[in-house]
Formats: sequence, structure tokens, C-alpha cells
Amino acid sequence: MILEFDVIGHCNNLNQHYGAFLALKGVSLELQAGCTGLLGNNGAGKSTLLKTLLGQLPVQKAKVELLGMDPAVEPLKVRQRVGYMPEREVYFPDMTAVEQVAFCGQLSGMSRSDALSRAHESLDAVSLGEARYRAVDGYSTGMRQRVKLAACLVHGPGLLLLDEPTSGLDPEGREMMLGLIRDLAQDRGLSIVLSTHILQDVERTCDWLVVLAEGQVLYSGARKQFQAASGSRLQVKVKTGTRTMADLLRDAGCKVDVRPGDPVLDVELEPGVERDIVWTVAKRAGLQVRRLTSSEGSLDAAYARIMQEHGDGA
Repeated sequence: MILEFDVIGHCNNLNQHYGAFLALKGVSLELQAGCTGLLGNNGAGKSTLLKTLLGQLPVQKAKVELLGMDPAVEPLKVRQRVGYMPEREVYFPDMTAVEQVAFCGQLSGMSRSDALSRAHESLDAVSLGEARYRAVDGYSTGMRQRVKLAACLVHGPGLLLLDEPTSGLDPEGREMMLGLIRDLAQDRGLSIVLSTHILQDVERTCDWLVVLAEGQVLYSGARKQFQAASGSRLQVKVKTGTRTMADLLRDAGCKVDVRPGDPVLDVELEPGVERDIVWTVAKRAGLQVRRLTSSEGSLDAAYARIMQEHGDGA
């Protein structure tokens, strides 16, 4: 199912408590169609936000909407249109994979026959077709994660909420999971909210980004725009005078790394500083620039910057 929404969800001034503990503090954001990374350290409030969007937690004095519905009023309707992959282990040890996925389809309101048919399709989609008749408790961690993904696909949702889908996976399992997420977003047109603390997972799969810290939204918008705010990176090669060029760029406020035995300089520009600074410095010093290439700022640098500004020790 392809969604007809540009904005698939939003919340305004959302607070969420666990007893006296305030887990979400005045959260306001919009979720765009496409793949959104919900990024934050452990305890940032990511899982709490997902559960609130699903209607699993009550909402007081706040406006929350998902796919045009209020999850506090219509939680079952929301869950029929949304696939949810929780972080924790959820499987029945004595069930085969196809039985478990079909059971999840029935919980979403499908008939037994339709759920069974879709279970086979979903397991094929996550590359578990040949293992579908094996008991899930005999699966590896990566296979159990893919069973959870199949279970949240079985009822044909247009939106997936994935909570730490690569948690505990080895490199091969992580690569497979990220590949499946990219395929679901790009080839099948599903909207996805990927909740994680792993920056590389977001950088490889997501166009949109929400950054949470201690229950507060620090950023909500396009991922590339967030990365650009950390400045851009350049590779600079001069004919001669590599060390002189490095010193002059540092004097101009740039961060410069000199590669041992390599005449190429790695230069990080501060936000608002244009790459023309390289030509200006070179001309002033009488140096000849042989190569100048640029790339967007890294997600790691942008995330470290915003956490430092927030006062988080990340």
C-alpha cells in the first residue's frame, strides 16, 4: 500500500510520563512520507514516542495524529495500517515462522487463509522462505529479527515503525537488514520510521531525520540539511607548500588534517564558510591548487555538534 500523505504524522507539545518521570518533554514534530531516522542515545525517548504513535500509551493535553487518525481515539485502526517491529524479542518458541507471522496477520484482522497466504509472501520478502517451517526458537538472532520484520509486513501496511531493527546483529545480519529496509522504502514505496542509536544505519537508509535527547526534539527535518549545518568537507591538493597551505587554512578557521606521506589535505569548513576560502588563501600565499573536491558534512560530526550544544555527553 502506497500512502497518499506527504506528512504521515505529527504531534504538538506532547508530554509522556512514567509515574513522576517525564519521558517526552513538549515534543512537536512532523513525520514525512519516506524513510525517517528517529535518532537518539538509549533513554532518549524513542520507544516511548513510537508507542504513543501506536496508541499504546495514553495522551493528555496534546495533539497526536498518524495517517490522518488520532491513535488515542482509534488505536486499532492505526495498528491495522501500521506495521510495528518492537526492539524486544517477541516470538512463540513452539511456533514455526509461518505460523507466527500468520498469527500476527490474524491479530490485525485478517482471515486465517489470507493471513497464511500473506505470511508466505512476507517470509519470502525477508529471505526466510526456505526456513519457514522451522521453529523460531531455533533461529539465529538475525533470522528472528527478520521474522519480526515479516510479521509487521504481513497485513500490508503503508507505514512501518522499526525499533532498533539491527540491535544485536553481526555485520552480515546488519547488512541484510539495512538492505531490506532500503528495498522496502525505495522499491515498495513504504514509509518507514527507523528508531536507532546507530548513526550509520540512518545515514545509509534515511532521507528525513528526527533527533531526540532526554525526551526533547533537537532537530526535525531533512537529513542532508542537518548534516550541512555541521559544515562541509574538502580535499585540497596543492602543487607545492602543503604544510604552508594547511597552516594558512587553520589560521582562517578551518580544521585541517594532513595525511602522512600524502599531499592531500582533509579540510572541514565551519558552517557558513564557503569553499572559496581555499582559493583566497592560495592566491594570497602564491600557491597553486591542483585539486579541490567537496562533500557534505558527516552525520557523526553534525550529531556530535548538536549533542554538545544540548549538553549531552554523547
